[in-house]
Amino acid sequence: MSELSDALERHGRAREAFRWEVPDAFNFGRDVVDGFAAERPALLWRSAAGGERRLDFGAVQAGSRRVAGLLADLGVAPGDPLIVMLPRLPEWHLVMVGALRSGALVIPCSTILRPKDLRYRVEHSGAVAVISGLEQVEAVDAVRDQLPTLRHFLLHTDPDEAAPAGWTDLGEALAQAAEDPGRPTRASDPALVYYTSGTTGPPKAVLHSHGYTYAQRYTGRTWLGLRDGDRLWTTSDTGWAKAAYSVLFGPWSCGAEVFLFHGRFEPARELDLLESVAPQVFCAPPTEFRLLVKQDLSQRRFPGLRECVSAGEPLNPEVIRAWRDATGLTIRDGYGQTETILLLGNFPGMPVRAGSMGLPMPGHDVEVIDDQGRPMPRGDVGEVAVRTGIPSLFLEYWKDPEANARCRRGDWYLTGDRASRDDDGFFWFVGRSDDVIISAGYRIGPFEVESALVEHPAVVEAAAVAAPDPVRGAIVQAYVVLRPDVEGSDALVAELQAHVKQVTAPYKYPRKIVFVDELPKTVSGKIRRIELRERSDP
Repeated sequence: MSELSDALERHGRAREAFRWEVPDAFNFGRDVVDGFAAERPALLWRSAAGGERRLDFGAVQAGSRRVAGLLADLGVAPGDPLIVMLPRLPEWHLVMVGALRSGALVIPCSTILRPKDLRYRVEHSGAVAVISGLEQVEAVDAVRDQLPTLRHFLLHTDPDEAAPAGWTDLGEALAQAAEDPGRPTRASDPALVYYTSGTTGPPKAVLHSHGYTYAQRYTGRTWLGLRDGDRLWTTSDTGWAKAAYSVLFGPWSCGAEVFLFHGRFEPARELDLLESVAPQVFCAPPTEFRLLVKQDLSQRRFPGLRECVSAGEPLNPEVIRAWRDATGLTIRDGYGQTETILLLGNFPGMPVRAGSMGLPMPGHDVEVIDDQGRPMPRGDVGEVAVRTGIPSLFLEYWKDPEANARCRRGDWYLTGDRASRDDDGFFWFVGRSDDVIISAGYRIGPFEVESALVEHPAVVEAAAVAAPDPVRGAIVQAYVVLRPDVEGSDALVAELQAHVKQVTAPYKYPRKIVFVDELPKTVSGKIRRIELRERSDP
């Protein structure tokens, strides 16, 4: 039997033997964090400025219970929405676990949200409190008078800094709070909301249950390949759903220690940290791996590193080969969504099929289906779909029945991505059914970019599409129709880019702008983005 045949047989047996065993009552803080010995290592944190902190599970248990106690003192009731907008700090872990203990509906958000992004999330959710860092104060204060549901403003500050007017110092408040183990929760109870960009309209609110936090242990074991006592470094931002499985729920469910670095990505420094921190498992987005392999890796040594994984967008096969040639380690690609845990992956112990999305996770019936919901023949392109009724799948698009109807076809949840399957069952990404742009791991809705551009007085119409990029995978390219009395120029391109950065999150700005006389449209007046994407191809 060949190595591949043997691996496929093992994978098939694992899928057949898998059974979901989610308890009816479950809370990540009470049932996972509280189950570890107090002295067990939980978190190693370093900052670009040279700071370092270590937390064992005793510190996490006590700190997260104080968070639950503080929320109870403030009157944040079970089910109340809570915005968490903290950078890569140990306090993020304490707040996340403590808020889940309390039964609050936790809404992790990116730290680079603009005021309009924050306002939408608060207005949509009815959030009653926000917990943020100093760099986010300006964005919150710019719209706080427009957000009557927000009653509490908690701020993490450095020890030598004072909270500005209107804010409560989180550290001081926690020091005065009593420890509270939190409220019992059901696995089916709502727990988390992630806002994710779509092709039209505002971001959709993806609602997950406490069972989702339980299910992440399977991502940790089966895809990340975590073992008891491992150290894991994932470079994900705290506002991404990726942090749920690879910075918090996945590793701690598997008894692994998390390494957290607070600083901007710099390829050489990231390699230095890989050498000095010595994680067994390293998870980074494709953009970072593309830049890492351009460094001189000939003298680099990564002691103990066993697993390298990537997700968020397809990883180029040549990057996988370059990393393997330099380090002897193969990057294993995987595929998931904000709405799910990891669905497809190249799993540990299996030959990696470079460029493939991989095989289905145990416990998940994933198929490529046609418009009638029927599985497609091997080699044919259809939509990636997963059968519903599993705890790893989101409960719903919160407060959006139309979006819920669009993403269901019989017993299938439609991912919006198109792919094919080869004869061995591996999935191969083709493209999105919708027009969401995935750039450097960020999901960017064209509507948000277009709306920002149209706000500029020189712009009449705009359309944003993905254009291929060797480093980022794709960039935002905008086609812009100007007012008749305005001429396009390099200076105007720079002005429009700066305008978009001010109006929405900076990573969404169009890195390329093309001025056109008109946009291609259907008979009904809809922009034909497919035609614009074809123009953007190299």
